[in-house]
Amino acid sequence: MKTELCGFSLRKIYPGHGTAFVAKDSKAYPFENRKSKFMFLRKRNPREIKWTILYRRLHKKKQTETKKTTKRIAIVKKQRAYVGASLEAIKQKRAQKPEAREAARLAALREVKRKKAEKKAKTKDTKKKVPAAGGPRQKVVSKTPKHSGR
Repeated sequence: MKTELCGFSLRKIYPGHGTAFVAKDSKAYPFENRKSKFMFLRKRNPREIKWTILYRRLHKKKQTETKKTTKRIAIVKKQRAYVGASLEAIKQKRAQKPEAREAARLAALREVKRKKAEKKAKTKDTKKKVPAAGGPRQKVVSKTPKHSGR
């Protein structure tokens, strides 16, 4: 929504509100209400009229609608340890170079693969050592026919 500022009081004029005064030099002055227009035509100084925005700015009165200041809270970043890694370990990993980190990762992968292969070999050996109960299995053939010959 586009708003204009009053030519005298500097207050906001919303669409569909206020009037405009066009001077002889074809310059248009928008006004919020009749009071502002009357004061302008009587050549009053808005810096001396207490209810205008200019007066309030000059005399450092309460914050006005055109001037707004916001306080920003400074964001402080903190590092915290989490389960499985202490803060020192996290800082140490960050300080490492990418090449060193990659080498450590590959070494860990090789170790996991080696342990997996050992476990697989161990289970293979145990299967060979334990003899099957009753010797090798033989296929049992039944003498009854599967289909009756109808």
